[in-house]
Amino acid sequence: MVLESFLNPRSIAIIGASSKPGKVGYALAKKLQAFQGEVFFVNKNCGSIFGRGVVPSVLEIKEDVDLGIIAVPAVAVPQVVEECGRKGIRAVIVISAGFAEAGNVRKQRELVGIAKKFRMRLLGPNCFGVVNTSLNLDATFARLSPMKGSVSLVSQSGALWSTIAEYSRAERLGFGKVVTLGDAADVDFCEVIEYLERDKQTRVIVLYIEALSDGRKFMRVVQKCKKPVIALKAGKSDAGMRAALSHTGSLAGSYEVYKAAFKQSGALVAESLSEALDVARYCSLQSFVSGKRVVVVTNAGGPGILVVDALRESGFEIVALPRKVKEKLPKAWSGNNPIDVLGDADELRYRLVFEALAENVFFDGVVVVLTPQFMVDPERVAREVVIFSKKVRKPVVCCFMGFESVESAREVLEKNNVPCFFDPERVARVLGKLKE
Repeated sequence: MVLESFLNPRSIAIIGASSKPGKVGYALAKKLQAFQGEVFFVNKNCGSIFGRGVVPSVLEIKEDVDLGIIAVPAVAVPQVVEECGRKGIRAVIVISAGFAEAGNVRKQRELVGIAKKFRMRLLGPNCFGVVNTSLNLDATFARLSPMKGSVSLVSQSGALWSTIAEYSRAERLGFGKVVTLGDAADVDFCEVIEYLERDKQTRVIVLYIEALSDGRKFMRVVQKCKKPVIALKAGKSDAGMRAALSHTGSLAGSYEVYKAAFKQSGALVAESLSEALDVARYCSLQSFVSGKRVVVVTNAGGPGILVVDALRESGFEIVALPRKVKEKLPKAWSGNNPIDVLGDADELRYRLVFEALAENVFFDGVVVVLTPQFMVDPERVAREVVIFSKKVRKPVVCCFMGFESVESAREVLEKNNVPCFFDPERVARVLGKLKE
């Protein structure tokens, strides 16, 4: 499949590579030093970059090249695309801006025409590049590269990725593949979704959408996709729609129409970037919630109540505890759901609760709340949660309300496919979204 040339290339040529910090071509050259394949630098005005030789044209590269990345002024792009075609390169990424998004539709059509002439595929123009963490391929100019993981992103906004890449590291949300479409003159959402559905690394797909050129085709592709697809639509307001037109040359339509189409096709609709990433985290680790009955286990009354309130607002039932479960719970507890094991609870008290619940599975999901009090070791509680989650085979989500104190616990949880969030509202919002 031709998209392999974009995401699994053996060799890359950077046309417009630069030795000057501050240039896009410099950022690309620097970041691609970690790439596992071969990289060639092309610039007719530069002798060497990072101590390596530079050629003036792709036509002077003797070896085969799978992917060309173009970062030159817009006026020079058609000639460079032509040279890539003559070289036999099957795929080109046009980072350069100044096409449909700037009203230059004719020049953009010219690029597509050249690509078709050589049976070459084109990503962009006006895009941010691609990422494949399994190859250490980061062909973007984001400052940081993401953590490796199973979430993949397809975005019409490239700069949005630079923020998400930093979020990835700060929040330990791992990414597999990233494709930024820019003006989407050739390669579009549908092709990338179809590719990612077959990609073994990808477990969940996040889409940032400003506009779709073929809504019906998009709906068919998403309906067929067996992996969770999370859609974040930008341009909800009139001002947002106008901004989308100037950003990628996309004419955004009514948000309500898009939202209805997303839901009809089976996509999960995110109302914000943080919601999209939270849902992606959950989907990358656990299965969907199949019912409304939830049990909350907490070591703090106030946070437990906040979780209960948020869950009820999202349509969940805080299910009553059967007598046979109550009889097996430790003496120090609240007497009802939420099960408050009190502030001095250690991992052993949590374990007693989990064992009682595991023997009588009357619920559809469990939320475990922990505040980092002096008497509790969050990491030990996390290990008890992991054992419990594997026993019950029901969705188990954690709300460990802290930062530094619960960092190692959160790492234990998510390494064992248990999502962990910092606040109750995020837990309820994610579970509610998956229940819709």
